[in-house]
Order: sequence, then C-alpha cells, then structure tokens
Amino acid sequence: MSRGLSRPTVPSPCASAAGGQPVGDIVVIGSGLAGLFTALKLSPLPVTVISAEPLGHGTSSGWAQGGIAAAVSEGDSPQAHAADTIRAGAGLVEERVAHLLAREAAERIEDLLNYGVPFDRDLEGRLKLSREAAHSQRRIIRVKGDMAGAAIMAAITDAARKTPSIRIIEGYSAEALHVASEQVHAVSIRPTDAPRTAPPFLLPAQAVVLASGGVGHLYAVTTNPAHARGDGIAMAARAGAMIADAEFVQFHPTALDIGRDPAPLASEALRGEGATLINSRGERFMPAVHPDAELAPRDIVARAVHEEIAAGRGAFLDCREAIGSRFPEAFPKIYEICKSAGIDPVKEPLPVAPAAHYHMGGVHTDANGRTSVNGLWACGEVASTGAHGANRLASNSLLETVVFGARIAADLKGLFSLQRMPERAPAPCEGETATPGSAGMKIAEGGDVTALRQLMSRDVGVVRDGEGLAQAVKTLAAMETEQDAPRSLQAMALAARFIAAAALVRRESRGAHYRRDHPEPREHYARRSFLRLKDVERITEAAASEAPRNVIQAAFG
Repeated sequence: MSRGLSRPTVPSPCASAAGGQPVGDIVVIGSGLAGLFTALKLSPLPVTVISAEPLGHGTSSGWAQGGIAAAVSEGDSPQAHAADTIRAGAGLVEERVAHLLAREAAERIEDLLNYGVPFDRDLEGRLKLSREAAHSQRRIIRVKGDMAGAAIMAAITDAARKTPSIRIIEGYSAEALHVASEQVHAVSIRPTDAPRTAPPFLLPAQAVVLASGGVGHLYAVTTNPAHARGDGIAMAARAGAMIADAEFVQFHPTALDIGRDPAPLASEALRGEGATLINSRGERFMPAVHPDAELAPRDIVARAVHEEIAAGRGAFLDCREAIGSRFPEAFPKIYEICKSAGIDPVKEPLPVAPAAHYHMGGVHTDANGRTSVNGLWACGEVASTGAHGANRLASNSLLETVVFGARIAADLKGLFSLQRMPERAPAPCEGETATPGSAGMKIAEGGDVTALRQLMSRDVGVVRDGEGLAQAVKTLAAMETEQDAPRSLQAMALAARFIAAAALVRRESRGAHYRRDHPEPREHYARRSFLRLKDVERITEAAASEAPRNVIQAAFG
C-alpha cells in the first residue's frame, strides 16, 4: 500500500431523512473529464456531480488540443508507452502505475468510442495516430487535429446528461470537506456567484471523489481556465490529506504570447508535425540544447524558451515550412485563435512563451484513487498517482483521467451496491442551508490575486532559487492569514504555499523543477515528496528563520 494511504472503509452516513434512513450520494467534485467519466463508470450507483460552471464549460479537459496517448498500433506496445512515460518522469515515476496506465489505455479508448467520441481515422478506418515530444512512436489519438478535448467533453457531457443515476448541480463550488471520526461525510458547497456573506449548503456524501482540476491560475501566465486555482488541494489538505510532488508544475513551452488570460495554447502537435522554434533573429535554438531539438521533454523546451525571452531575443514557433497552407485544415482551432490576434500562421511565426499548464503534484493517491483520508478519492489533475513523476509525458493527462476514473468507480462499486445505497439527499435548491460563517468561494479578483499570481511566476516559476522560494513561502502565508481575505484567496494561497514549500526543500533540479542555485539532480532527492499541512507550517517557520535545511526531512524523510 502506498505511503500514508488508508484502508478503504464504507463511510458512515452523516445525515438522515424522515424515518431515520441515511441520505447521501457518492459526490463528485468537478465536471471535467475526470469527474464525468468517473460518474458514468459509477452508474447505476447514484452520483451527484458538483459543477462550478454550466456542464461542459470552463474545464481544462475541454481545452486540450493535443489528444490522448494509447499504444494501439501494431508497431507499438504498452511496454514502450510505459518506458517513454518513465523516461520523461526524470526518475520519480511510480513504474507500476506507469505500466498500469499504458496497459489499460486501449480499453479506455474503446469506452470513449462507445460514448461517441469521433476520433480521427485514416482511409482504411483505423485510428489515425500522431507523434508528440518524447514519444518513441506515433500513438496520439486526435479529433480534427487539435479539437480532442472539446470533442471528448461534448460526448461525455451528453452521456452524463442522459444517465438517470447522475444528478448534476451546476453553478456551485465546493469549499470544504467535512470530516468526523476520521471519515469524510459531507461537502460544503455554495453558489459560485454568491456574495461572501451567503451561507453554504451542507451536502451529505457516502463517499467523495475530488476531481477539481489543477493550479494554473496560481500563475500570471497559464493555459488553464479560471477555476484551476488549486482549491482541491487546499480542501484536501485541510481535511488531513497527504499532498505529493507539489513542486512539480509543468510549464508548456509554447503558449501563444498575445496578451490573453488564459493564454491560448500552440499545441505540442505543431512541433510534432515539424514546426521549429526560432528567436527574433530567425535562429533555431533547440538543436544546441537537446538532441531531440523541438521534441525534447517539455521542461527542457520551456527553459530554453524562457532563456531566449529573458535574453531579449524573444521566441517564436515557425510553422511556415513544415505545415504551411495545411494549417487551417490541420489545426483549425489554433488557426482561428491566431487570426483573431492578427497573426497568419501560414505566413509568419507565432510569438510564444512558457505558461503554467499542468500540475504533476496533487493529492496523494494509490492506484485506485484512494487518498490518505477515509471516504475521499481523487482523480485527474488534482490527484498525484505517481504516473507522471517530475515531468508529464505529452497527452498522458487525458489518459490518466479515464484510466483512474474507471479504477475509482470499480473500487467504489466494490464497497457499495445499489441496494445498500441510501436515500438521495436534497439538492441545495430543495433543502435548507447550513450554518453561515465562511466567506464565499466566488473566484477572488483584484490586486491581491494579481500579486499572488505575479509572485508565483517570478519566484516559483520556470526558474527558481532558494531566496525567492523562501520569500514566496513567507508572503503566501501572510496572504492566507490576512484579515477579511476571501476564502477563495485563502485557498489559492494555501495551494501555492504547498508548491513553494516543496520546491524550497528540494535542493536540486529535476524534471519540471529547476533551481539556478542547485542546477543538477542529486541522488538524495531521487524520490517523491510528501507533505501534510503541518509539514508546510514547519517549512514556513523555517523559511522565516532562514533555516530551510532543518525541515528537509519533512518532505523526504
């Protein structure tokens, strides 16, 4: 059993309906691919999905351009896919999990096809496969070139709406997990646009699946939607969960630098088709950095792009020769974005910059999605299964959501049966409110949020050092405890502090974590990091006393 994970138990009911019968569904927090696929796989068990946005909107899954990786061709194998995953992960991949991920990929692709996802096919009707960075084979399955995420989410959303066992509560955000007797038994939710003084609703739960997404909006430049701000990590940590590998934030090297927030993505697939990176002088710079040039792992490409920009030379993705006139048909979504910004990718290079894109860290889970808190499972980007290590392989993220969503559903079905499930609890619009007292979870805006995002990009970004990380930890702690700070800002600051604290005590460079004061990997740190909230508090105290070495064992002991 993985470090710090509890044995599964059947949760005790936290509320009763008339007649003393227990109430509560399995509650899924999040409506991206991880949440909805898990809910579908749980059918016919009753599931309530909490969605901050209208279903199908505002999810990272829906914005995914590249595709989904699976070894389904004759010349490929799950073993080769796992080997590529392990190699990209810079020594920290849980190898058993990587092999599981690759081995179960084909079956999950069949599931998506059965839900109606229109994956691209060749003239003979076979799945059309592309190649992306750090993959040894063509194994990326796409939809119309760059529309995989949107197409998958459209099909899955439609399937979820048609499934009677799935109840969807739209326009509500989860803000807290309620724990009693070491068991999650309820979730506090609140209308996303509610004022800070609005009381929360208490939703009983037989079990909770956290599928709330990533942390991109903790950074000034990100490809993620606005709700990807780390609130799932904050909720889980406050409930006592272990957070793993928090320091590893993947920066996509080629976000379009056109002044938009979120930054549109210039997909990895462009480089897979031969597009090159050049500076303002027209010089390619990746061949001098890595033997795989533009197809090197993302962390290497992101740092190279960062350095060109920092040196004043700028960075551009040149698609003119490799893709040229095929661009509008091959990559319609990216083409539309470029044209709306006044750029013609057929005729001119695209300005790019690194952007926070994916969090390899998250709530620590085992291979069945169980966390260290009874009654709580986690799936998707909010979880850390160990499949990605220090650096995620391209197009493994959508795959991870469906592989582990299916495994979580199977695990929960082993604990519950339809006959044993209690009466469904009322939805917020049907029931009464819980006791008031917490500030609302409406997305925090304004100067404090801007300052937090700028701090994270400057001190906890593509390139880091001990001085900046220590200052970030202290500043984030102050933001979190500031009087009258919105609850959403407090959650952002706590999630950000986990990232900064883990980065501070990892005194080396590995994968997506790069420190200019420790630019090489070190054998002592060739292991995953694990932190609970109490450990982060110790690191914060040590940072304030300028003694971070004293708490390295908190993460690596």
